[in-house]
Amino acid sequence: MDMQIPYTIDTRPDTGLTNPKLGIWLFLASEVMLFGALFSSYVLLRWGGDYWPNQAEIVNIPLATLNTAVLISSSVTMVMSWASLKLHDFSKYKLYMGLTFLAGVAFLVIKTIEYNEKFSHGLYPSTNNFIAIYFLMTGLHALHVIGGMVVNGFLWGPGAKMWKTEPEKFTNRVEVAGLYWHFVDLVWIFLFPVLYLL
Repeated sequence: MDMQIPYTIDTRPDTGLTNPKLGIWLFLASEVMLFGALFSSYVLLRWGGDYWPNQAEIVNIPLATLNTAVLISSSVTMVMSWASLKLHDFSKYKLYMGLTFLAGVAFLVIKTIEYNEKFSHGLYPSTNNFIAIYFLMTGLHALHVIGGMVVNGFLWGPGAKMWKTEPEKFTNRVEVAGLYWHFVDLVWIFLFPVLYLL
């Protein structure tokens, strides 16, 4: 007997959302609390301590700006992948989801270059409070990027088989993955000015 989980395609009458979308919003709420605590720690450490280095002399603003452009572009391609499914154009979905995945790879490559630059100058989390919170926040963000890439890669590859059997359910999964990806991009939009421009 094939058991169907309720409200995976149809919206719930009490929330107006599908169960997966409700679940991702609840998960993202917990993520907001996690990153909110880290941003609060940054503020307390910066303005509560006796010493804070000149961030502009430590970070690589051009590389971070490039990474910002990469992530913003990946949000556009993520939306286009979902929109392609809504228009029943699976080949364009594959193109845009593939570009989203490649943008994640590019982000991580640029971040690796930036980290290597820090290590080559003897800058480690133990150096000072700024470097510690820099590595913590950007490292945690990079882990979230990797998590999103795992999901996106699955939806581009083996998971895409669902399009042939349950296209509406598959489209909903891509939308939920997109909400997570946009959140990851939004976190970077806050990290970029706080860690690189202030």
